[in-house]
Amino acid sequence: MGRLTVLALRTVIALAFAGSLVVQLLMIPMTAINDERAGNDLSARDVALMAIAVLALLCMQVVAVCVWRLLTMVRKGTVFSHGAFRFVHTVIAAVSTASALVLVFGALLAPGDDVPPGMVLLIGGVAVVLAGVALIVAVMRALLAQAVDLRSELDEVI
Repeated sequence: MGRLTVLALRTVIALAFAGSLVVQLLMIPMTAINDERAGNDLSARDVALMAIAVLALLCMQVVAVCVWRLLTMVRKGTVFSHGAFRFVHTVIAAVSTASALVLVFGALLAPGDDVPPGMVLLIGGVAVVLAGVALIVAVMRALLAQAVDLRSELDEVI
């Protein structure tokens, strides 16, 4: 992987991480504060939706850190080692968790007339896509395992 590609990906990761921190630490709490100032009491559902949003952002941040670490391993030429599996497993777990959180988010929005049914269906589709991403990463993990095994065999031959 070229230096420019790694730099571009790291820039995107850093911007996404910073943006998610702003949303997580400022925007979501400010929404709750503004609702209370307007005289609207936060329902248990509202608190649950905000908690799910914070947790989903945390999942994205975990993935960002793991991909950053894997990029470092790529740069050092150590990505085809057993050390990479820890990060890949964490990515699979974080994306799977995010998928479940999005599904719960949609389920919480479903009752009532606040959100159109099409939007709830769209949120369900996002949950399915995230589950698909977790499965793709699991397939890539299997490919990484084969590459690590081949590298070990080649090291023995050499």
